[in-house]
Amino acid sequence: MKCQFWIHAANDYVGVAVEDIPDGKSVTGVYMDSEKTMQVKSRSNIPLGHKISVRDIKKGEHIVEYGEVIGEATKKIRAGDHVHIHNLKTLRWS
Repeated sequence: MKCQFWIHAANDYVGVAVEDIPDGKSVTGVYMDSEKTMQVKSRSNIPLGHKISVRDIKKGEHIVEYGEVIGEATKKIRAGDHVHIHNLKTLRWS
């Protein structure tokens, strides 16, 4: 089974694309801490190195990566969505 994205920790909300992911493709992610796999259908084109949501995230909800809060959703994000500056606000300077 080929992996298209890595998920750093078990409680992460996003994974990182290890290749360009086309819209509408069923893709496989691997959890780096357990090597467990999961699948999600992409809902947009996701470039290499960008984030893909592995679960639904509500507007205003914190987003977790590396087991840490990395930002807040500026709108509803569904599993398979591209997560980037159009729907994620950093909390670093808040």
